[in-house]
Amino acid sequence: MLVQSNPLVKGTQAPDFNLLDTVSDKMVSLQDVRGEKGTVIMFICNHCPFVLHVNDELVRLAKDYQDKGFGFVAISSNDVNYVPQDGPQYMKQHAAAIGYPFPYLYDETQEVAQKYDAVCTPDFYVFDADLKSVYHGKLDDSRPGRRNPVDGQAIRTVLDTLLQGEEYTGSELPSIGCSIKWKSSAF
Repeated sequence: MLVQSNPLVKGTQAPDFNLLDTVSDKMVSLQDVRGEKGTVIMFICNHCPFVLHVNDELVRLAKDYQDKGFGFVAISSNDVNYVPQDGPQYMKQHAAAIGYPFPYLYDETQEVAQKYDAVCTPDFYVFDADLKSVYHGKLDDSRPGRRNPVDGQAIRTVLDTLLQGEEYTGSELPSIGCSIKWKSSAF
């Protein structure tokens, strides 16, 4: 089922988390991934065709901006009883196969997704150096089956603005993708 991301008020403080990184098998917090210039938090999963469509750009984006002071982290919040291939052991394999240069965290209780009001994959959040929200929305204009390039342009524009020490005042268009697969007790 296709879902559009919920709006997030600019200036919202990033909710804290402490989740299992399926790559390192260690617990990772928001402070651990926080970047000096800003932080990009991505809600993704292994199976969603919208995420699979942008995976290579997620790797490029992180590699292009991590050295410039931005932290990156991906979080999967899907109920593994509904989608077993989104389980932690498969997340670890997926991250290695794609070459994610960022932690890939497992939100087993789905509490972090609820705190962020994340509802779809992929769902992108950009926070400034003070962990205040400056952007929540799409990666770029690409979608599976469209000819638009997968270039991360929306996020790149935000990050470039932050690098220049300016406030991002551009538009926030919602991300569109697969719904997060909620546990029946999540609501």
